[in-house]
Amino acid sequence: MQPLSDLLVLDFSTLLPGPLASLFLAEAGARVIRIERPDGEDMRRFPPRFGETSAPFAALNRGKQSLAIDLKAPDALERLTPLIMQADIVIEQFRPGVMSRLGFGYEALKALNPRLIYCSISGYGQDGARASEAGHDINYQAVGGLLGQSLAQGRPAPLPPTLVADIAGGAMPAVINILLALRERDRSGRGCHLDIAMTDAMLAFAWYALAQGQASGRYPKGGEGLLTGASPRYGLYATADGWFLAVGALEQKFWVSFCDGIDLAEELRDDRRDPAATQAAITAIIGSRPATHWRATIEPLDCCCTVVRTLDEALADPQLTARGLLDRQVEEPGGKRMVSTPLPLAPVFRDAAPALRRSPPVGDYEI
Repeated sequence: MQPLSDLLVLDFSTLLPGPLASLFLAEAGARVIRIERPDGEDMRRFPPRFGETSAPFAALNRGKQSLAIDLKAPDALERLTPLIMQADIVIEQFRPGVMSRLGFGYEALKALNPRLIYCSISGYGQDGARASEAGHDINYQAVGGLLGQSLAQGRPAPLPPTLVADIAGGAMPAVINILLALRERDRSGRGCHLDIAMTDAMLAFAWYALAQGQASGRYPKGGEGLLTGASPRYGLYATADGWFLAVGALEQKFWVSFCDGIDLAEELRDDRRDPAATQAAITAIIGSRPATHWRATIEPLDCCCTVVRTLDEALADPQLTARGLLDRQVEEPGGKRMVSTPLPLAPVFRDAAPALRRSPPVGDYEI
């Protein structure tokens, strides 16, 4: 028996944040029904194709069902009412006000089911000056001040590979708050409306700079923080073959071990004297040898220094295999199989055997 096996989730969301949140709930046992327009949600058209569906869609929708309905139809609410009355959780990801205009706002559904936990995920929240503004992950990182922490005036701007706002600002806070709301409902018997704004979480990721600024009276700019480029102990160093060594030797014992491992000159090891000089020396040393050399010499020192892995290399790492992260597979309607999106759920909350589950075709669930 999984912890959420007695719950029904109606997921009106599209693309990434909401579907990833409902995947967490599904993997913990909840029954999830995707509410999609008749031609299916947008993610079904994202490349690359995987059999009869989209690979990104399949990766996010393992074990769910799909109900196809036009929410603008006059009888849409009437048709969905029996499911709404049974549901425990609704997830929606429209701009503020859209669900209400369609007749599916919180107050309308609360009248049908007072125990309903209604989770709205949006870029800027249900109120405020930007509430109706369009955006994507990179915009929420930009407005929330997080992106600026990795940018320095006049330097090349790397594009973040992680969708921090979508996943850590949208999907994960949605799951956390849904679970908190379930706990509160156990005590009160009442549901609630959860307002999840992806931009809100960006300041949580800038916690160090926020603390620094309030203590010193000046917020660090991009590249000035301990973890954003100012310290020789924490950063990326290019190797001779054009790859990178990730150095995180913050603590003194790791720093000493790292300095010994690269034979850094004694006068440069006190990085408080002239951080730029120490950083320049490390850059030259690391840049003199290929990544394979540093993988063989620095990684065994256990000093928080690691050659950056490609995704291919990461998937072949025995650590991931040992943790079972790649065990759960999803099958698209035509029968092809792929690894489902790995989720950091504790094994105790997963199903006992890694089951093969399918990604739903549009409208596989009918009312």
